[in-house]
Amino acid sequence: MEFSMFEKIDLRVGTIVSADSFPKANKPAYQLKIDFGPLGIKRSSAQITQRYALEELPGKQIIAVVNLGTKKIADFESQCLVLGASAEQGITLLSPETPLPNGQQIV
Repeated sequence: MEFSMFEKIDLRVGTIVSADSFPKANKPAYQLKIDFGPLGIKRSSAQITQRYALEELPGKQIIAVVNLGTKKIADFESQCLVLGASAEQGITLLSPETPLPNGQQIV
């Protein structure tokens, strides 16, 4: 892969504003609404149910790819890809070490 391909990926900081269960997903997942500041609120489906309870997600800052277009999952349109790392206890969301403005680009 060329480095120029990586440069096309738009990684941003966002804050989860709401999280709901997603029973129609094939694999256990949540429906997230994430505030990306000037980019607005985007929705994402995230398979993070093993590691996170619904009530602990609102207010959590995360890192996501925001320029991949939409992906239809059951009756839900996911508008961004939340990033995480797979671990024994489930997927751990990537998040900034200190609070950053919503929409801050990752460089």
